[in-house]
Amino acid sequence: MSTDDRSRPAGRTPGRSASQGAALAVGGVFLLAGIAGFIPGVTTRYDELGFAGHGSGALLLGLFAVSVVHNIVHLLFGVAGLLLARTARTARLYLFTGGLLYLVLWLYGLFIDLDSAANFVPVNSADNWLHLGLGVGMTMLGALTALGPGGFPEPEAKKGPGLG
Repeated sequence: MSTDDRSRPAGRTPGRSASQGAALAVGGVFLLAGIAGFIPGVTTRYDELGFAGHGSGALLLGLFAVSVVHNIVHLLFGVAGLLLARTARTARLYLFTGGLLYLVLWLYGLFIDLDSAANFVPVNSADNWLHLGLGVGMTMLGALTALGPGGFPEPEAKKGPGLG
């Protein structure tokens, strides 16, 4: 076992930083959510899936309001996470900026009338709580993964297998 192997935290893929791993995981979850939004059964009231707006009655997992546009945004956000996980710097950018965007979306959901045309995303109360959690979680992941062992900035990792 080389010194490099002993200094690497357990469970970490060689050559991949914590921020890259987090961005891959978050991007993968968004990709799965986008796909799931198009699957009847996983999305209840699928026959009410609208293209956009608060008129879409479809609910992902019977809880979160979705539309075709909403699902496509999840798919694109997921692909962005997978692509931006190529380097530690872009992975942190994805996590931190994405978290800030979700905090803005949470505020948007709090201040609009959920039954109005302003609710074009669409969002409901469950979405608002989820957006708050995603915003805080992603922002914290972006900030915390910038620090390596001992609280020092994480070094830029070499591109790992499957990362280009």
